Amino acid sequence: MDWASITGILLVLTGVIAGHTIEGGKLSSLVQPAAFLIVFVGTIGAVLLQNKLQTFRRGINMLRWVVSEPPDNTRKNIQEALNWSLIARREGFLSLERTLTEAKDPFISKGLRLIIDGVEPGRLREILEADISLYELEQRQAARIWDAAGGYSPTVGILGAVLGLIHVMDNLAEPSKLGAGIATAFVATVYGVGLANLFFLPVGNKLKDIIMREITRREMLVDIFYSIAVGDGPHVVEERVASNRG
Repeated sequence: MDWASITGILLVLTGVIAGHTIEGGKLSSLVQPAAFLIVFVGTIGAVLLQNKLQTFRRGINMLRWVVSEPPDNTRKNIQEALNWSLIARREGFLSLERTLTEAKDPFISKGLRLIIDGVEPGRLREILEADISLYELEQRQAARIWDAAGGYSPTVGILGAVLGLIHVMDNLAEPSKLGAGIATAFVATVYGVGLANLFFLPVGNKLKDIIMREITRREMLVDIFYSIAVGDGPHVVEERVASNRG
């Protein structure tokens, strides 16, 4: 669990609610279903219009990473790499077959398979780097839906405010209905700006950091696989990893 993210979410809610209450406001005044419907559904619709459904789904599935980040296996992979190098050095590339059956990471499996198949080192690097480029493109496109939501949300909030004011103008002769229209107008703006700056944009930035960490890990693995493929020993592999991380 990422307790920093959980704490951040709690602080956001506490700050907004406590600040509103201290000023004498009621929590019920912030609960406007009509305003939320306009802002949230309108924003989702705009994001869907901009992206493919598959990309949208991938971005939504990434949301769980905010509170439960994927494990960082970099250190584990380095230790495994030294073992791969030692095995390949002593017993040959085909001996990595037993290691391949234990690999759960598809990228690692692909790299080991290329080594076992005797793919030329330069070609191996080219294939794996192409794989990383495709991964980066797909993941960044998915994470970008949150940036898009952060961009559209304030504007849709303004749209909600205008709709609320239109409702007010339509009911000037009925004072009892003015309050609901005014509340929708102002709260829609709060929802739009609040969701953008306190949720959508922070989520997008966090996901991009996680994706960048994974890309860095894969790039490190490419160097390791290349080093093993050219016949470098464990010490050379270790030095290569150390220089890349430094």
